[in-house]
Amino acid sequence: MESIISYFETIPSLHRSLILVGGITCFWLIESAVPLFHFKYKKWRHAFPNFFFTFTTILINFSLAFVLLKTADWVKANNFGIINWLPDMPLWLYALLGVMLLDFFGAYLAHYVEHRIKPLWMVHLVHHTDHHVDTTTGNRHHPIESVIRFAFTTLGVLVVGTPIALVFMYQSLSVVFTQLTHANIKMPPKLDKMISYFFVSPDMHKVHHHHVLPYTDSNYGNIFSIWDRIFGTYMELNRDELVYGVDVFPNEKENGNLGNLLTQPFQKYKKPTVLPTNESN
Repeated sequence: MESIISYFETIPSLHRSLILVGGITCFWLIESAVPLFHFKYKKWRHAFPNFFFTFTTILINFSLAFVLLKTADWVKANNFGIINWLPDMPLWLYALLGVMLLDFFGAYLAHYVEHRIKPLWMVHLVHHTDHHVDTTTGNRHHPIESVIRFAFTTLGVLVVGTPIALVFMYQSLSVVFTQLTHANIKMPPKLDKMISYFFVSPDMHKVHHHHVLPYTDSNYGNIFSIWDRIFGTYMELNRDELVYGVDVFPNEKENGNLGNLLTQPFQKYKKPTVLPTNESN
């Protein structure tokens, strides 16, 4: 475990880039071989705006990286944060708790708040207006949202007290899980269900991309599914019933136009539809 921690403490930027590019490439190939849905779309044309937002996310995170580094150095130097106030524990448990808690603040909490506060929801809508969810959708975030997510991650580092090694470990896992859970992959239902008891699985997350409430407001997790189960935001829906997109911006052509997506957070939208459901959270 020490060697893993040491690696992530000084992980080269090239390796982090390879994780991003390698993940997209891997899941792109897998979803082409065993797709969940046989989309009738031009895959590269669909991917263009999503790749653009991937680039802006990388640019913003790189530009603000010094804030994350300074925060991680400060909590380490001052022994500040939840995991530093707990009794001594094995290194593997220390790392697991650190990553899990960062996942709560940087992913689950950020995502939950974005769905609850209207101006933030308008920014986050860009992610939901993809009508063909695949591995490239994972990084489809408006630049404003990238800043918001970065702020929540930095808050997580401060509150949790994670050193930079665990921050980089969390970010690397987050990238891979984001690509996996959005990938248009047909995983055996029993395997997907087994995974979902602890980790966010592809079918579990795709419920979140169903086009109407209450499913849109569920399954906020990114790496660990326990946060949705603990806070009552876990929902299930048969994957054959999934309809991607979001009902308040239903125009598929507009939702694939980069210029429209950049201004989407400032546009008006119609009243959302709420479906009755017997699913228990």
